[in-house]
Amino acid sequence: MTITIGVHASNPSLFHLYHLTRLGLAQQELEPLGETVAFHPYSNGVRTGELLTQGVIDFGGTGSTPPVTAQSAGHDLVYTAVSAPRPEHGALLVPEDSPVRTVADLQGATVHLAIGSWQTHLVAKALDDAGLSYADDITAVRSTDESEQLLRTGAIAAWVAQGPQLAAARRTGHVRTLIPTGDVISDRSVFFTRRELAEQRPEIVEALTRALQHADDWAAAHPREAAHLAAADLGGDVDDWESALTALPWRIEPVSEEFLAEQQEAADIFHRTGFIEHPVTVARAVAHAPATAPAAALKAV
Repeated sequence: MTITIGVHASNPSLFHLYHLTRLGLAQQELEPLGETVAFHPYSNGVRTGELLTQGVIDFGGTGSTPPVTAQSAGHDLVYTAVSAPRPEHGALLVPEDSPVRTVADLQGATVHLAIGSWQTHLVAKALDDAGLSYADDITAVRSTDESEQLLRTGAIAAWVAQGPQLAAARRTGHVRTLIPTGDVISDRSVFFTRRELAEQRPEIVEALTRALQHADDWAAAHPREAAHLAAADLGGDVDDWESALTALPWRIEPVSEEFLAEQQEAADIFHRTGFIEHPVTVARAVAHAPATAPAAALKAV
């Protein structure tokens, strides 16, 4: 059997697992189980649930929002592991001289963000905490390569930046952080698979979890090399990439009740604001017996 791992640029753990094929991190874990590994690169992490259901991939990872939207769309997925919180991964920025001082000041404003990603969770939760609605009180527009410039010229009120883009914006200056991500959500990477794989072959999920941690260990130990790898593949400045990558925790953790509660809160906000059509019970995205045991996999790393 070949286990196909979905890879997209927005998930750093999977990015390194894929690009470090010379180290054979995934194959080393799966070979004793009689399995081989293949990778399926794709550009939009929001499609992960769809690709799992279609059988294009067997395992994938995103930020916090795509698993919720996938469940709402009827995809039967199972959470397998998460990263440690990433409080420095991104931020909602405003111009340095902006009159916007609180989230409530965004009412009626245009905000650029990666719609459907963890950034939607951040903005929707921050607005909800302020008594505002993602659907009714801002105009959410998908970010483009022009978003930073539009922010600096005042054409938009706010922009969610992450990774090297955030590092570059702060290095250039004249922007201000309105919402630090860690003040609102934990912003974890989230890993998930199809139910049948999670429940029928939990040893594969455990092996993949170990492989992810090995990839993270490499990135933590080689930040400059990781930055060069990312810049060469994705563009951007190596120094900005290094700043962004060193801010990440590089630790894979089991799925916890705290994480599931945060996901449920996001699902409820999304449904209330119309971002998802159908309500979601996040707890259904947990394997039934014989259950996967991410904790056991982590102990074996």
